[in-house]
Amino acid sequence: MAMNAGGSKSGPSSDINMTPMIDILLVLLIIFMVVQQGLQKGLSVQVPPIEQSSTAQAIDQIVLEVLPGGVYRLNQQPLTRDELQARLKEVYDPRPRKVIFVRGAEDVTYGEVAWAVDVARAAGIEVVGLVPRS
Repeated sequence: MAMNAGGSKSGPSSDINMTPMIDILLVLLIIFMVVQQGLQKGLSVQVPPIEQSSTAQAIDQIVLEVLPGGVYRLNQQPLTRDELQARLKEVYDPRPRKVIFVRGAEDVTYGEVAWAVDVARAAGIEVVGLVPRS
């Protein structure tokens, strides 16, 4: 209790009531937990293993390379920024598996790679894998 009024030995004593403070802390904890879930952003990607074991699987894979200066290569075929989405749509429309691997050059910014991933997703590609540097 906040105040003890009376007793046989002494007069009123004032103690801090901890219950409201604990309630406030618990409410703040719950609020921060809920807000934290909303702040998490990210891309869901698959990174392939470095060693490829079968050559049949390698033939089916399509790799999009992001190069500096707005130049892209789709399985070694150079493309410009304007041609990229149309070419991806043309390649992936007849395919049942819509998987692409994106490899960024060392001097390319994160924004350019993210833009290429967004264009790939807009072209109908369902799974985007990022290729690590070797």
